[in-house]
Amino acid sequence: MSDKPLETHLTYFGISPWEIEVVYGLLNSRFKVIQNEIENEEDSELASMLNIDIPLPFNEEFFKWFEYSRWDKMKFLFKEMKRRRGGKHAIKIQINFSGTPKISFIVDSNEKQWYEKAVEKIDFVLELLPFHLEPEKLPNDVTRVVYHFDLEHVRWRLNIAYSGQKKFELKNNSWQLVT
Repeated sequence: MSDKPLETHLTYFGISPWEIEVVYGLLNSRFKVIQNEIENEEDSELASMLNIDIPLPFNEEFFKWFEYSRWDKMKFLFKEMKRRRGGKHAIKIQINFSGTPKISFIVDSNEKQWYEKAVEKIDFVLELLPFHLEPEKLPNDVTRVVYHFDLEHVRWRLNIAYSGQKKFELKNNSWQLVT
């Protein structure tokens, strides 16, 4: 890694000062952390939202560098954040990794057990990533992919892909142009 600290960005609303302090502490040991607290949108059904931009690719090297024990603490915190809000208060956590393509994970289940499963299984995607990102399985020139947790099959699935200004959604095992 370079001598200049890498910057990670936290954008959030509805997150307690204690929760932000813990997230900041876990990330600050490896990154320069830039925080941005925003207002909750009027029409949002979310009680809380946390967006984390990580300036490294989602791969085995990231987890070795960041350390698995630190990642486990992050996962514990995410689950604790859900527990503190109860079943009726929605929380969304989005983790964005740089790289080619950029990879995002969105954890937004209202049900505690599925939310916790999603958090626990993020790092399991590492094993399937080469298979998921085979060029013949994606639209051309993909710059970003988004994973959502599939409750029916209890696993992470590619859901959205971006190529330039185009957005594709995976429906019935086929990429459909959305915009």
